Order: sequence, then structure tokens, then C-alpha cells
Amino acid sequence: MVDDSRSESAQIEDLLGIVRRLRDPDQGCPWDVSQTFRSIVPHTLEEAYELADAIESNDFDQMKEEAGDVLFQVLLYAQMADEQQRFNFGDVVDGLSKKLIRRHPHVFLRNADAQYQEPITASDVSDSWERLKRDERQQKRQAGILDDVPLNLPALTRAQKIQKRASRVGFDWTDVAGVFEKLEEELCELKDALVEKEEAAINSELGDVLFCVVNLARHLGFDAETAMRGATQKFEGRFRLMEARAIDAGSRLEDENSSALEARWQAAKRERSQVE
Repeated sequence: MVDDSRSESAQIEDLLGIVRRLRDPDQGCPWDVSQTFRSIVPHTLEEAYELADAIESNDFDQMKEEAGDVLFQVLLYAQMADEQQRFNFGDVVDGLSKKLIRRHPHVFLRNADAQYQEPITASDVSDSWERLKRDERQQKRQAGILDDVPLNLPALTRAQKIQKRASRVGFDWTDVAGVFEKLEEELCELKDALVEKEEAAINSELGDVLFCVVNLARHLGFDAETAMRGATQKFEGRFRLMEARAIDAGSRLEDENSSALEARWQAAKRERSQVE
């Protein structure tokens, strides 16, 4: 058992020991022993989303648990790498510490460098962060502006990150009006593709519409992925209420006509307006 009264560093050592034990070929857990870097990726993504759900629900007990699950993913990657003599958890911590200091000179050089004496805004920090990341990419010979945007990001998140990178070199609309014009253009092209009934063209134009909507979110100052998750949760809440009210009335949604479904939808919207 882990002693909760011990120091954080001691608790981390306990945790590292637990992960090593789980990966022990002779006395460990067969599931943990069988895992590889690639096999763990889906679990890592799932745990990250579960943490996001806990944050959106403002459930701190669940947040604490899910944060632990995410930490376990990191420890497991570090342990597998240590077994292959590639890197270990200490290397991960050391690299992160150096990166955080390097990317926050306004904090760690505040008393040592005159240029960091003046107060700065969150926007200034974001601009400085991007400049430092660009310098790091160039040092790694990743000269391309989009080189290190991960392929496995959720589609909306990746689209917004790529758009943001492109905007850093001036490839962007000057205001949101230009984005609306582009969105209208893309919608017209989608309608034309629907008339032609060309499946490949419809799929392509639909993607262009979605990409443009992400651009709209970015220009309005919102995160597209978060907005989409919120919209989906709102729809889910209303639909579940529709279903519950239908059952209460001795009916089923699949047996009702479109007029009845619309009436239930409007009623659900009104009933949930206080919690949305």
C-alpha cells in the first residue's frame, strides 16, 4: 500500500515501483506486460477524453481520478522506454522542466534580464511561446511551419492548429467577415456537388465547409473542438429528455411522426433551458 503521509517525491518513487512491478515479466500483470507503445495509444486518448469530461462536469473527485489515469499512461510509456534503454521517467521530467523554463523566460528570467521587467499579457505569452517553438523546430531541422502538428489529433483540433500556424505568417483573413464570405462560398459549392450527385465531390466540399467553420470558431476566439463537444452534449441532453418524456406518456420516439417529434424537441429545449 502507498503511504499518503509521505512526501510527493517518495510517493512518485512508490508509483514508479508499482509500474515496474506491473511490467515485471515473471511476477507482473499479463495485460501490462503484453502492452507496447502503439497498443497503449488508444487508452491514452480515451483517458485524456475522460479527464476532459470530468473537467467539463466540474467533478473534482472524478477529475483527480482521471488525472491519475493520464499520469499512469505517461509512467507506462517511460517504463517501456526504460526497458529498451531509450529513456526513463527521470529523462521525461528533466526534459519537461527545461522546456518549461525555456518557454517561460518572462517568469524565470524576470529578475535577471531587463527585457522581462515590464508586465506582459497572456497574448504576449502566446506570441512568445510560438516564437520559441518555431526556433526549436528549426534547431531540430523541422523548418516547415506545419511540421510538428500531430496527425493523431482530433480532426477539429488539428484543423484549428494548422490554421493558427498558417495565420502566423499572414496567411489568413483580416477579419471575421472574410470567413463568413468564404463559408457562404463553400456552402454554394457543396450544394452544386449535391446537384451533380458526385459522391467524392460531395465529401470533399463537405470537408471544406467543416474546415471553414473551424476557421470561423478561431476568428471568433473559440476552440472548435470544445464548441462541438458542447453542442453534442446539449443535443444529447435534449434528446434523452425527449425519450424520457415519451416513455412517461406511454409512447416511443420511433412510433411518433415528425410533427410530434418536433413538439417534443421544443418542449425539451424549454425544460432544459435552465441547465444549458
